[in-house]
Amino acid sequence: MRAWRPILAVAVLSAALAGCGSNTDGGDAAPAAAAGPWSFTGGSGQVVKADKTPTRIIAHAGEAAALMSFGIKPVGVYADESVKTDPNLKNLDLSGITILGEEWGKIDVEKAASLAPDLIVGDWWPAEKAHSGLEEGVDEKSKKLAELAPITGVSQGKSIVELAEGYEDLAESLGAKVDSPEIAANKKRFEESVATFKEAVAGKPGLSVAAMSPADDKVYVANPEYAPELLDLQSWGLDVLNPKSPDPGFPYWENLSWENADKYQPDLILWDGRSYTATANDEWGKKQPTWFKLKAAKAGATVAWPAFWLHTYGDFATELDKLTTAIKAADPNVGG
Repeated sequence: MRAWRPILAVAVLSAALAGCGSNTDGGDAAPAAAAGPWSFTGGSGQVVKADKTPTRIIAHAGEAAALMSFGIKPVGVYADESVKTDPNLKNLDLSGITILGEEWGKIDVEKAASLAPDLIVGDWWPAEKAHSGLEEGVDEKSKKLAELAPITGVSQGKSIVELAEGYEDLAESLGAKVDSPEIAANKKRFEESVATFKEAVAGKPGLSVAAMSPADDKVYVANPEYAPELLDLQSWGLDVLNPKSPDPGFPYWENLSWENADKYQPDLILWDGRSYTATANDEWGKKQPTWFKLKAAKAGATVAWPAFWLHTYGDFATELDKLTTAIKAADPNVGG
């Protein structure tokens, strides 16, 4: 179930999972005519080959957004939630695209087969050694998607920047013109956002943060080793906590009981953006009073973290700007 385990534990609260930002990369260059032969080396290391360049592509939500930012429009998309709320898709024009699923682990394979796909695109998750939508825990019939066409995707590895670059490479192999002015503008905006973020971090020496996801049964503390966006934030100087005891069987998180919710005391909490709302901090304080044992939670020092969904330069720039604002407002002495 990869990074979605905490979210599934609070399905009632997060029926409309929250995510901020918009897909503004805006690549609209039409791909070149199909030619061949074609090949691409995915994040798993497997080389996928075809006699001609694939044109009928089915993609997972974030991966679809990445391809669309370079002008590659899939024939079908499967998402982990409603396409109206999915942070990757909610601001995109999905007309002409068949929606194959709007719940994690459930893909309409029969409908997918009717699209006659020649390529399936989903991130490669190294901790689970599976592509998006085909991980452990999904419906077995959904896994039959992989029987319809070759599957590939970029690895959820050490950096969202590398992930975006990987999908740029894939889009280029599929015929996209990746040097369009719109794409260049978004790259520049992203670079400017990174520079501003670094300045904000440098201006708050000693500021500590932890990425967390509250759930009915536990508080989950994210392990940056398996969260490329957190690794990027660390590389740009932010002190993102590395939990001491990640779950051996599911190392994306360290799982804390509510009694031990205050094991770590960061100055700023990065809240899992898939369940973040403006009132969520107070709501959890009412449901689980020990939430406010976290001094940052009690002080309201929380901000949405774009957990496990970023794929494009434009989205990353938008989310990074929000984090920069929160860092500028944060108090490095809250955690004590």
